[in-house]
Amino acid sequence: MQHALIPSAIRAFAHRRMALSALHAKSSLSVRLARYNAHMAIVRTLEASGGAQ
Repeated sequence: MQHALIPSAIRAFAHRRMALSALHAKSSLSVRLARYNAHMAIVRTLEASGGAQ
């Protein structure tokens, strides 16, 4: 059985991956944390909209 891919779910997944990448970047801790938090805020918004489960 194939699962339907919801665009907001795809975006949420992509932003989760970007958030994890931000933690491993060669930047200062404050920059890495800011990028991580920004991406995770987008993920939370997408999940709260109900599209990404």
